[in-house]
Amino acid sequence: MIRSEILRDIAPVIRDQLVVCNIGLPSQELHMIDDQSSNFYMLGTMGLSSSIGLGVALAQDKKVISIDGDGSVLTNFGTLPTIANNVADNYILLIIDNGSYGSTGDQPTYAGMKTSLTAVAKACGCENVVECQAKDTKQALTDALAGDKMTIIVAKCESGNIKVPVITMDPVVIRDRFMKQVQA
Repeated sequence: MIRSEILRDIAPVIRDQLVVCNIGLPSQELHMIDDQSSNFYMLGTMGLSSSIGLGVALAQDKKVISIDGDGSVLTNFGTLPTIANNVADNYILLIIDNGSYGSTGDQPTYAGMKTSLTAVAKACGCENVVECQAKDTKQALTDALAGDKMTIIVAKCESGNIKVPVITMDPVVIRDRFMKQVQA
């Protein structure tokens, strides 16, 4: 499975949740698969999906899912110790680890080599870290949503992209409709 197949598989599970999605192709794929006003699409802030998602979770009580990539987490490595030291039990970080920078041409990441983001998250102090294969992501996410404990899921998948249209929605519109869902 590739990232877009994971997103298609989990779309029904995340439909009624607050979702902050990683920049580039992941946001474009999620937008194409199942656009929801509760989805906050990152359009130009690599590495910040997990940080923004944590902030949203800390600011209110609804469950928040950040969908991030291994390349973005590696770009903002400070996010994992920040998450570990600011526990929000309504927060789920789903790292789709395809071992590549998918949005910029599938260049390999260190997570596709020797670096284990599961081990790094645990070493940073994150207590509930689950690693799964792509086909098991939907169940891991369903289990995390059913629990009341901050969870980091590292979903291992194959590298690869599908052709998707760009998101033409104005960033202000994306922000405003997401904020209405946060406040609802």
